[in-house]
Amino acid sequence: MKQTLLIAAFLFICLAGYSQAAPPKDTTKVWTIHGQNTLLINQSSFSNWAAGGVNSVAANITLDYDFNYKKGVWSWDNKAIAGYGISKQNGTGWRKNDDRIILNSLLGRQASKYWLYTFYANFQTQFTKGYNYDADGSRTLLSAPFAPAYLTFGPGFAYKRSDNFRINLSPAAARITIVQNDSLSSIGSYGVTPGDKSLFEFGASLDAYYKVNLVENISFENILKLYSNYLKRPGDIYMDYTANIFMKVNKLVTVNAGLEVINDPKAQIPEMKNGVNEYHSLLQTKQIFGVGLTYKF
Repeated sequence: MKQTLLIAAFLFICLAGYSQAAPPKDTTKVWTIHGQNTLLINQSSFSNWAAGGVNSVAANITLDYDFNYKKGVWSWDNKAIAGYGISKQNGTGWRKNDDRIILNSLLGRQASKYWLYTFYANFQTQFTKGYNYDADGSRTLLSAPFAPAYLTFGPGFAYKRSDNFRINLSPAAARITIVQNDSLSSIGSYGVTPGDKSLFEFGASLDAYYKVNLVENISFENILKLYSNYLKRPGDIYMDYTANIFMKVNKLVTVNAGLEVINDPKAQIPEMKNGVNEYHSLLQTKQIFGVGLTYKF
């Protein structure tokens, strides 16, 4: 696993070096391309510490790129995010703490100063398998590449005050849930009929983004996604909210803190009760904090 960390660090340095050597050029003057590569490291170590503690180490790498087009009344905003992280505590071994692939695309036609007619698409999945770990070290498969994968798309309208404040609402959005893993599809994970590999939904979606500078060199980012299925239990609303704080130390060094909260009525999480795993829809939370190297271009 140490080799994995070294490889991740090497890839990060290569990406940063590539960006420095050959930054993207806007030759057409209608495209703007920017992004950032971030490598976060956090570590805790204790020896004869009276208050107690568990030695741990974690590393996360995130690639976040934007490809935006603007010409006349037309705009096309695209974002690609890839993130992966691993952590280790004494006695538990290496486990992942982040795993995501996110692709967003928003095509817009200006209707007024801040309003647009839009068509949007969003795709989300992950790189590797994910598990729920019991106290005895046994594990239960929760997810895998393309299990789930979510594809959401539809027409709508958006209020865009700036690149740091925008809301898109689609009252007629299709959502396809894909579960390609055989063992997960056989038990009907993520709402699919047992044995099926996909689920189609039709409903309304809302995507909102807001970023503000709290003080100099400290920014606060908020991302909210909501989805309601008209066809079945529209009151069971899928929610994904992410809050990130970025604290800039200098050009390369940052301190990042993140919280993600997901409410997915179709995601059944195992809970051990009386020696038996029971599956329930539970509120999911993820926290990440660390000091890292960030290269922006």
